[in-house]
Amino acid sequence: MSTLLLALCLGQALPPSEDPGPFVRALWLVQRSGTPLAANPAHDVRTKALLSKTLGKDGSLTLAKMVGLMETETFRELAGSDGRLDASEVEKALASNVPKSRLQLLPKVRTHADLLTSSFDMIDEPHHQAGQAIAEWIAANYKPGQPLDVIVVCTGNSRRSIIGSTMGNVASAYYGLPEVCFHSGGTAPTAFNARTISCLKEIGIEVEALGVEALRGEPKTANPKSRVRWGAPPLETVEFSKHYADASNPHAGFAALMVCSEADAGCPFVKGATLRVSMPYLDPKIYDDSAYESAKYAERRDDIGRLMLATMMQARRLVEPKAQRPKIHPIRVQGTIFPL
Repeated sequence: MSTLLLALCLGQALPPSEDPGPFVRALWLVQRSGTPLAANPAHDVRTKALLSKTLGKDGSLTLAKMVGLMETETFRELAGSDGRLDASEVEKALASNVPKSRLQLLPKVRTHADLLTSSFDMIDEPHHQAGQAIAEWIAANYKPGQPLDVIVVCTGNSRRSIIGSTMGNVASAYYGLPEVCFHSGGTAPTAFNARTISCLKEIGIEVEALGVEALRGEPKTANPKSRVRWGAPPLETVEFSKHYADASNPHAGFAALMVCSEADAGCPFVKGATLRVSMPYLDPKIYDDSAYESAKYAERRDDIGRLMLATMMQARRLVEPKAQRPKIHPIRVQGTIFPL
């Protein structure tokens, strides 16, 4: 199967310049069907190193070289009796496992998400552990067709929390779990910052001003409401700066993700949350009005985005029926055992 045919299976014809190449396609296959150890984002460097030695020059994979990357039974189910996956068979395997909600993502958004899934090695260890905790919470509480809520919290609800909720929703759709709904909130709301809007638009997110203003926070900054859209309806929401306990947010049974150290320290207890995870990121605000402003907002968007994608990838593997995923073994990461 050609790259073009793969693109058609995914719902659109991508130009050759957007072909991720055989290595990334093989990486996606391992992320989807590999062993728990190989598919764990915390082991992305190891997986890539093994895969680079395994992948044939023609983009093929053989059973003998996939030891440690994929269970024998899983590989044979994909490859058939010849014990070999050529490039076209890798493409077919990927095309057969594309979630419907991924096809609903806006094309540029999906292309950017594809890129971020190839860089899980850039996630640091504390954020890997935070992502693992969130994935396990999702798996424990997930019910198909029923909303499961997550609130991303920072101080002003103007930058990191809105980036986090948006990229979380992109990740949910990308991995076929759109029931996992991400919201944003703050401890001292201000406004949906224009720089945040720009960095989201840069990757294809549509942000449309609704001409309606929400309650102003301090210092009485204008707080307009905007429609944020990352895919075809219902993949959209209305966003504005608000307290995390605002009426528009869930009030019970949600997970709270604290993405700034100030909110984390100042709000040790989040009422209504059944899980509270500390996962702070440096505020891109410190680069405002500098030559690096747009680059640093993009950097923070991608840092948070790849963690959200890594988290939802793990969650998807955990919520699938046992018969559809590899045998689960616990793994040890720097002295801590994580059951996958």
